[in-house]
Amino acid sequence: MTALRPLVLCGPSGVGKSTLIKKLFDEFPNRFGFSISHTTRPIRSGERDGYSYHFVTRDEFLRLVNQGKFLEYAEFSGNLYGTTASAVEAVSSSGNGLRRAILDIDSQGVKLIKQNHPYLNPVYVFVSPPCYNALRERLEGRQTDSQDAIQRRLRMAIHELAYARQPNSFDFVIVNDDLNRAYEMLRKIVLDTTEDLQSDQVPAVDAHEQHARKQIDSQSA
Repeated sequence: MTALRPLVLCGPSGVGKSTLIKKLFDEFPNRFGFSISHTTRPIRSGERDGYSYHFVTRDEFLRLVNQGKFLEYAEFSGNLYGTTASAVEAVSSSGNGLRRAILDIDSQGVKLIKQNHPYLNPVYVFVSPPCYNALRERLEGRQTDSQDAIQRRLRMAIHELAYARQPNSFDFVIVNDDLNRAYEMLRKIVLDTTEDLQSDQVPAVDAHEQHARKQIDSQSA
């Protein structure tokens, strides 16, 4: 059985990707599965190995890199993060080929998958904040990062937004200025693009998405 096309979600830290993914899983617990990444960062309170992430040492991570196990990987704040091919395959096999893998990765990961693993043929979705200041307020409001960490995330956001405005970088763009509306857009995207397993085509953008792309242009210009 042909596996469903993976869904790749990309966007700055704090934009709400995890919340959108959780809402999707809550509504469709048997249709979607999260691709669990590997990381070298320390495990946090409330996290479980093999559920939140696969927590490994740096040596273990680099060994997997040398073995060609990763579809994509990147480093942030001195910690490595990556997605293995087996993690994506595990989602499909858990649902007899009827469960769709969702990847939450950055723009560097998107580039690596496009360059090195085009056969994966995912649907690429970028989630954008309504504006740069809104993103900063969200990051500060979480109260989980130091000011230095927030500044690093904001600098990284500039690169993410710059990549998103390049032609053909993403199939869809969602501006998360209203959570319910953003979720309805994501829901429509994933349901529409689930129907055709083999096609390279994705539904045409609507007026709201065209407006979203204009907002990204204004933020990253």
